[in-house]
This record gives sequence, C-alpha cells and structure tokens, in this order.
Amino acid sequence: MDRIGVIGLGRMGAAMASRFAAQGVPVTGWTRSGRGVDGVATAPDLASLVAASDVLVTSLYDDAAVAETLDALLGTVLAGKLIVETSTVVPGVVKARAERIAAAGACVVDAPVSGGPELVAAGQCGIFLGGNDDEAARALRALAVLTDRIFHVGPLGTGMVMKTINNSMLQTYVAGLVEQLRVAKRAGLPLETALEILCGGPAGIPMIRDRLPKILGDDPTTGFTIAGILKDNDVFQRVAAEVGVEAPTLAAAEAEERAAIAKGLADADPAVLIARAYHDA
Repeated sequence: MDRIGVIGLGRMGAAMASRFAAQGVPVTGWTRSGRGVDGVATAPDLASLVAASDVLVTSLYDDAAVAETLDALLGTVLAGKLIVETSTVVPGVVKARAERIAAAGACVVDAPVSGGPELVAAGQCGIFLGGNDDEAARALRALAVLTDRIFHVGPLGTGMVMKTINNSMLQTYVAGLVEQLRVAKRAGLPLETALEILCGGPAGIPMIRDRLPKILGDDPTTGFTIAGILKDNDVFQRVAAEVGVEAPTLAAAEAEERAAIAKGLADADPAVLIARAYHDA
C-alpha cells in the first residue's frame, strides 16, 4: 500500500487526509502554516514528508501556491515518487514543471476534485485524472479509497479542463436559476414550490436538490464558500481563455458572486446566492 503525503491541509486537503486515515491508509500531512489534522501524522518539514511518502497529494489555494510548492518539491529527493496535483489551477502551472519532475525521477498527474469537503468525507467526490496511462493507473490505485468516481480523461492537464467543464456547468446553472427565481418571486410563486418542482423533474440537478435545506434556511452549515467559487470561476475563465473560448455565462455567474461578497457573504454557502435572489427580487 502506498504511503500518502498530503501537502496543504485546508478544507479540501484536510478532508482528503482524514478520509485516507479513516480508510486505513498510511498518511502524513504537511502545510506551510503548520496546521494539523486530528488523526493524521504531521511532518516537520516538506523534505521529511517526501521521505515518508510514496505518493504526494497537493491541495493548495491557487496558482502561486502550487507553483511555489512544486518548485520546493524539486529541491527534495523525488526519485520514484508520484505527485498528484488536486488543486484548482490552470493546467500550465503543472505542465510547465513536468519535464523537471520527470528528470528528478518522479512523475506527475493532475487530479482536480469536484465536490466539497463533505463529499470527500462521504467518499462521493469526483476526481478527473490527467496523465499518461501508467501514471494515471498508479494514481487511481492510490486515490481509490477517496471515491469510486475517478475518471482518466486524457494526458496531463486535461483533468483540470474536465473540472472546468463540469464545475462551470454548475456555476452556469446557478446563474440561470438566480435569474429565474427572480421571475418566480415577482409572479407570486413560493420559493419552495418552484424549487421542489424543478428538483423533481428533468430541469433539476442533484447539486441543487442536495442544497434544498440550505436554500430554504433549514441548514445553516457551509459546504463551500461564495469566495471559493469566485476563485474557481476565475480559474475556469482563464482555462477557457487559454484555448480561445469566450465564457459569458461564467462572467454572469461572477457578477452574482461579486455582488454577494460585496454584501458581506464571502464565507456563506453558495445556497445563499439562490435564496437571496428570490427574497431580494
């Protein structure tokens, strides 16, 4: 069994580390902030984590953090290691370092995760693998305890493209739903009626159905944050721009997200976007 090292113990990294530990996988964590996770061993520094691990799973906030961490890893003994980059970043950050990683005797795949920490904890997240066949097969074996929804979608970098397509559709749906719920409110339709009919038919999607308690105010917990989806939206728009595609629906979603953040809702669940659209209409 591969020994796993998780680099970055924020919401997603901590959820993955906890899931590995709960499934009996030997796992060690490390983060620049020194944060730890209950039940997961913590390495004193990056070099120690690398030495104690066969597979290095990175879960970091943005392009700059991933670039800095991959560069730091290149200063350690990487021979025989597999780097699994799960962060939401543009593919070029990883692809630009692939040759140097290979020259160090290691290999890398991109494997962004779709779904929040609660889906990771439940073993129900999606993972999109980008890498050659042998490296993807090794990554799949290492990540199998996280979920059975792992898809090898193509060469290095295509995992992030697939996440962009998948999660952009979710953001697009929310932007459209926000618009139509304003119509519902002004026409006198109750919010609960409109949502229950949508979620019970072909126009509904599981992401909204699963958030109904949050949208209706019965569940105050936060699975992901509006600030987080805005950050991801920026990445998705840059991925689209890299291949010369305009993304006006993502721009519309961005406008809704920025408006909510301007009202002090940066740390609220995206369900709040939907509820406020109706109540403020």
